[in-house]
Amino acid sequence: MNILVLNVGSATLKFQVVVTDAERMAAHRDDRLIRGQIERIGGEAIITCRSADGVPRKRTAPLRDLRAAVEWLVGFVTSVESGTGLTSRSELHAVGHRVVHGGERFQRSVAIDSSVLHGIEDTIELAPLHNPHNLRGIEAARAALGAGIPQVAVFDTAFHQTLPEHAYLYAIPYPLYRRHKVRRYGFHGTSHRSIAYRWRTLTGRERTDVRIVTLHLGNGCSACAIRGGESIDTSMGFTPLEGLVMGTRSGDIDAALLDYIAAKEGLTLPQVEALLNNQSGLLGISGLTNDMRDLLAEADEHQDRRARLAIEIFCYRARKYVGAYLAALGGADAIVFAGGIGENSSEIRRRICEGLQWAGLHVDAAANASLIDGREGRFSTDDSSLAAWVVPTDEELLIARDTFRVIAGIETT
Repeated sequence: MNILVLNVGSATLKFQVVVTDAERMAAHRDDRLIRGQIERIGGEAIITCRSADGVPRKRTAPLRDLRAAVEWLVGFVTSVESGTGLTSRSELHAVGHRVVHGGERFQRSVAIDSSVLHGIEDTIELAPLHNPHNLRGIEAARAALGAGIPQVAVFDTAFHQTLPEHAYLYAIPYPLYRRHKVRRYGFHGTSHRSIAYRWRTLTGRERTDVRIVTLHLGNGCSACAIRGGESIDTSMGFTPLEGLVMGTRSGDIDAALLDYIAAKEGLTLPQVEALLNNQSGLLGISGLTNDMRDLLAEADEHQDRRARLAIEIFCYRARKYVGAYLAALGGADAIVFAGGIGENSSEIRRRICEGLQWAGLHVDAAANASLIDGREGRFSTDDSSLAAWVVPTDEELLIARDTFRVIAGIETT
């Protein structure tokens, strides 16, 4: 089955075409015909992609809105120029969509129908920056491929619906949860699920034998405690603001700071929330950038104090969450790193792991240094009782597989 995977942002569209079915999944032989992204939708958009032939392609096109972008994309991936080998829109058999928020209603991936669309609309107030774009992506795919094309929604929050009450409830008046569903939802669920699945494949574990802490570290960051293949706790909360220090997000803060900052700086509460989401984290501490690569370079080459401080706080917060989740799990078999920073910065991995010798984790420096640019593997020493791994996340592949499973009536894993 040829599946078009769409991940829609405010002005960007990430995409892949994946060939998968039950036999391919069992043999781990899913094929990617093309992957890429369209940026700056609304003007002269920039399209970058790489086909199965390995040839990178870059071009521009005037794309006024998301519908025009999806229409262009469908035409492109079924053209000779794309290198996919597809020649007709009818060769795209289904569309899988990343949907950020499914609330409590959607606990697994589902086929999209009018009821599901209404359900996604009902969660817009929980994810006003994301779900409207996801809905527009669904509408655009239907317009480009026709109402008969099967479409599947894969929710970021679904993986965390296994959290127990004591993990997802906040210690605030319980009626606020009953009336307004104020609780921990967690995000990056598709990534954490992908990491856990790949780790157990690499180690030959059964799903019930998985006990790990996963760290998705990029511009957005989250930790997840996974037992028996299920999420039992995660660092992001009611929104993606809670938890680890991120590129521009503060992560955990004292809630009383909102009023205090508003009063001292003459800001409204929405302005304070914007400050915590867009001007904080690595950027806020360093005053330089939210890019960890640049911060590491500044700290190394110019001994910039605030760059060093941002890195130190970032690693400390991650290590603190790892410790908490080791306690929540009653011990774990591995810590697994993913995301742009987790997959490519051996220095950040080393710093996070450095204080975990007490838990039985000892880093193999050479192995750690070798795991960059998409490489996967273990970088703890053989005598470590707590292992450390790098497993690149592959959300799009999981979305494609879920899309096939839903259409075929196979339970998602």
